[in-house]
Amino acid sequence: MPALPSSLIEPLWDQFAALIPAHVDTHALGCHRPRIEDRVVFDKLVQVLVLGAAYERIADSTCSATTLRARRDEWIAAGLFEELEDICLRAYDQIVGLDLGDVTVDGCIVKAPCGGQVAGKSPVGRGKLGTKRSLLVDAAGIPLGCVIAPANRNDSPLLRPTLAKLARFDEGLGVGLPDRITVHLDAGYDSAKTRDLLHELGCESVISVKGFPLQAGARWVIERTNSWHNRGFRRLAICTDRHDRVIDAFIALANAVIITRRLIAQAWFTHRWDSRPARQP
Repeated sequence: MPALPSSLIEPLWDQFAALIPAHVDTHALGCHRPRIEDRVVFDKLVQVLVLGAAYERIADSTCSATTLRARRDEWIAAGLFEELEDICLRAYDQIVGLDLGDVTVDGCIVKAPCGGQVAGKSPVGRGKLGTKRSLLVDAAGIPLGCVIAPANRNDSPLLRPTLAKLARFDEGLGVGLPDRITVHLDAGYDSAKTRDLLHELGCESVISVKGFPLQAGARWVIERTNSWHNRGFRRLAICTDRHDRVIDAFIALANAVIITRRLIAQAWFTHRWDSRPARQP
C-alpha cells in the first residue's frame, strides 16, 4: 500500500523531478552498476517520512539503505526539498491565496531518542531527549516555515528566527508581505521582550495573558498543523535523525505534502483537472 495517495505523490514527484540536476558519472572507468531510478528513491523517502521506519526496513531489492542515505544527502546538498516547499507555497498562493495578515507561531516538542545536533532534555518528557519545532503558519494553518532546536530551549528566543522565515516571501517567492501583520502567540510569549521584538519588526500582536484561562483565539490553526505533522508523519513525531539538515529536509517535504493536500482540497470545488480525485479529499 503506498504511503500517500497518487493524487498527492504524482504532482509532488513531477515538481521534484524537474528540480533534480542531471547525474554526471565521475567513475574513472565508467563501470558503475546501473544507477537506481530517482523515482524509486523518492518514493522510499516518502515512506520513511510517513511510516517512520528505519532505512534498512524500507530497503529491498530495488534500493539499498546506503543508496537511500546517499541520494537523500545529495538532494539535501542541492537544496531540493526547500525548493519543492517553495514551489508548493507559490502554487497555493496563486490558486487559493496565502493569508499573511494573521500569522501564528508556537513550539511543539517531540521525542528524539537517538539524540543528535538538536536534541536536549525535554521539560515535558521526564528529562528524556527531545527536539522542539518552532512553527510559523498563516491564518488558515498553512506552514510557512519552521525552526528546530533542543527541547529545553524556551519558545521566546526562537521567535525572531521563526518570524525571519517570512523574508522568503519577499525575496525568493515573490509573494509579497502585507503592510499589516498580526502575530498570534500563546501565554508562553507573554513578556516585554516579545513585545519589544514585535514592535521592532513592525508587527502587531495578540498574545494570551499569563495566569488566565486558555485563550485560544485565532491560534487553533497551528495546533491543527502540529497535529498534521505528528499524526501524518511518524518521522516527525519520533525524531530519530541526528543531523539538523536531515530533519529540516523531512520537515520541508512534510510541509510540501500538507500544502499540496490543502491545495487539492480547496481547488476541488473550483477547478477541474485530469487527475482530480473522484471524491472530496
